[in-house]
Amino acid sequence: MAWSVDMDVGADGVAVITINNPPVNSLAIHVLLALKEKYIEANARDDVKAIVVTGANGRFSGGFDISQFPKMQEGGSNQGYLNQVSVDLMIETIEEAKKPSVAAVAGLALGGGLELAMSCHARIATPKAQLGLPELQLGIIPGFGGTQRLPRLVGLTKAIEMMLLSKPIASEEGKQLGLVDEIVAPNDLLTAARQWALDIVSGKKPRLSSLQRTDKLESLGEAREIIKFARAQVKRTAPNLTHPLLCLDAIEEGVVSGGYAGALKEAEVFAAAVVSDNAKGLVNVFFAQRATTKVPGIAELGLKPRKIQKVAVVGGGLMGSGIVTALILSGYSVLLKEINDKFLQTGLGRVKANLQSRVKKGKMSQEKFEKTMSLVTGALTYDDFKSVDLVIEAVIENIELKQSIFSDLEKNCRTDCILSTNTSTIDLNLVGAKTRSQDRIIGAHFFSPAHIMPLLEIVRTDKTSPQVIVDLMALGKAIKKTPVLVGNCTGFAVNRVFFPYTMAALMLSDLGVDIYRIDNVIKSWGMPMGPFRLTDLVGFGVGVAVGAQFVNSFPDRVYITHLIPNMLEAQRLGEQNGKGFYLYDEKRKARPAPEIKDIVKQSQADAGIMPNGKPLAVTDQDIVEMIMFPVVNEACRVLAEKIVVQASDLDIASVLGMGFPPYRGGIVCWADIVGPKYIASRLNTWTKAYGDFFKPCAFLEERAASGVKLSAPIRDSKSRL
Repeated sequence: MAWSVDMDVGADGVAVITINNPPVNSLAIHVLLALKEKYIEANARDDVKAIVVTGANGRFSGGFDISQFPKMQEGGSNQGYLNQVSVDLMIETIEEAKKPSVAAVAGLALGGGLELAMSCHARIATPKAQLGLPELQLGIIPGFGGTQRLPRLVGLTKAIEMMLLSKPIASEEGKQLGLVDEIVAPNDLLTAARQWALDIVSGKKPRLSSLQRTDKLESLGEAREIIKFARAQVKRTAPNLTHPLLCLDAIEEGVVSGGYAGALKEAEVFAAAVVSDNAKGLVNVFFAQRATTKVPGIAELGLKPRKIQKVAVVGGGLMGSGIVTALILSGYSVLLKEINDKFLQTGLGRVKANLQSRVKKGKMSQEKFEKTMSLVTGALTYDDFKSVDLVIEAVIENIELKQSIFSDLEKNCRTDCILSTNTSTIDLNLVGAKTRSQDRIIGAHFFSPAHIMPLLEIVRTDKTSPQVIVDLMALGKAIKKTPVLVGNCTGFAVNRVFFPYTMAALMLSDLGVDIYRIDNVIKSWGMPMGPFRLTDLVGFGVGVAVGAQFVNSFPDRVYITHLIPNMLEAQRLGEQNGKGFYLYDEKRKARPAPEIKDIVKQSQADAGIMPNGKPLAVTDQDIVEMIMFPVVNEACRVLAEKIVVQASDLDIASVLGMGFPPYRGGIVCWADIVGPKYIASRLNTWTKAYGDFFKPCAFLEERAASGVKLSAPIRDSKSRL
């Protein structure tokens, strides 16, 4: 892709330097070097009085080229240069130059783009331009002077908010705060910026070096209190993150010792942040989410998605109604089918409630609610199914029922209609076994609640046509989901990888470890909830049905406990009836249920695996590893069988589907950070003590022995995709 940094000197003596690096004028290393060259040239020329820096194609700059970060994290050489940019380019070349600079900001100035603009002596912007420092989303901190200049331009409290929350502001708010000096129409931007630059030269406008300013900063004592409060908030809300605290360290150094000292501190902590585990994880997630649609073998075919206008959903339960909600929110016309009017009205009521919740929260107007609700029509027969382009079956996990429905769909739908199932675990070859339409059968596995959860697992069989895959992936993006293509097997990718999550926790309980301690440790580690709280949420009936699928498919590596059947026998169904491992009030708030003590003890006695009859002594780290390492092990099997196209697909699926902490990068990325050799060693130790549930698979053992990352591509096995 062509890029350039051009300079044009006008008759007025203003040099206009234009960054042109599509699509967002990112500040790659070569762009920064070229920018410095143009600045040096402009400052050396006698015919140049002042400088305006701007961006091509209606955008100033979206910031530093983040594709460089993985290279730095692998020990690339650009790290050293980046550490110098804040002082070398932003301070010495731009801010301290004899000739003044004005930033002409159109569209956006984010990250390094805003830092470049702040190093100039004034900023002129177009209306609604987006200004922000979102670096903390990637596990890093601003590295081109942003931690120093932003507090001096907008005040400490607002600057901390913008940085810690990665919260951009519009140029109008920037004008009120002092970040922007003037807002002008896009057509007038360069003219206004040139004139402002000349006015600085003539003395009509002040030359303001933001790094030297102190007028917006609070007193030292007050500033320290603000930073202290921010640190406490970070430790409370994000205890596993280190980079927000590093950001605050850089800010405080500047407040205490001055902007230049702060810039040096910023460079130091930026270097530490870039190679931190937080940054490795968050950068991996960023790229993984953008790579899911680049499917080898499909992308090369050049297929265009067919237009899907009308969708039928079979089943109006919690999942089906959520799918309907997701579709109509994106403007699709939907036919909801149920077996009788009572179930149909209940399903439509759920859809209505989902939308009304948005109205109550101010996310939807009453007019929009009525228009959206009008997109769904109820049906008790297949009479109108000839008009639909796609069917999503969303009934209970019963193979015979699903087979019957798919036979009916084949008879009542057009021959080009896509036939999909929302099954979460059942092999698609079984679902479509009684049809002749194997090429248009595909899995559309939503995660509950379907209108909120962002992941869509698209499951293909060996016979699913590439066109159907392209069509469904396009639909996934259209309804604001991240589509991930996976192969066909029991549990597919996410549910298969995470089936050991609960089983390992049940084993720990049978070994005598307190279930509430397990949940608290796992939640503190970063999962949205522990395995026992998750079991209550999913429901014990569903848990037993899904568990049976895995027991049948993978009998060599499951753990079977009496605890779940005993809970069911005691009519403890989880959130469904307000009592499971926890007790629930009317607002679904959970509290421990002391009365399950006897049920837990009975399960432990039945299992008989406590060492010497006494509870197993474990550290919090042991708990995390004994629950998460079996998940890694199953992820390795999924990689080896090529159920996913690439390891990053499994990473993003684990984050979006199971709530795996994004700052740990996804299940495979985290395992690579921890180290395959260590994981395999621990699993081998537990295998000797507790059996084959923990036995490391061949893929993990091979990678552990060779030192090759789990995420490295597999070159020599047959693809399930």
